[in-house]
Amino acid sequence: MSEAIERARELRQAQTAAERKLWNVLRNRGVAGYKFRRQVPTGPYYADFLCVEAKLIIELDGSQHGTPEARSYDAQRTAFLESEGYYVIRFWNDHVLTNMDGAIRVIMDALGKQSDFRK
Repeated sequence: MSEAIERARELRQAQTAAERKLWNVLRNRGVAGYKFRRQVPTGPYYADFLCVEAKLIIELDGSQHGTPEARSYDAQRTAFLESEGYYVIRFWNDHVLTNMDGAIRVIMDALGKQSDFRK
């Protein structure tokens, strides 16, 4: 088994509460019929949630992402993913845990934009 696949499995097993909650909504084509996968190797990174069909990546950030160093790393990561043709949405874990409806509205909007983009 490849190192990337093994690492992705480890990440899936170590989900945060916010990742579990969002996955319960996204899985089984739960949002507008789009298929999402979780912890997908994408270049040197692992996308928290990836919809290949819409070229959409959703990243969830905990408090450790609030430092200047982490923000810089996240900006580089997002720039790389966007250079690969993905649209990246970032949510704070707290946002997903306390306002799932709002998060889903943002995701639905992004899926609509991505659908329009592909036409």
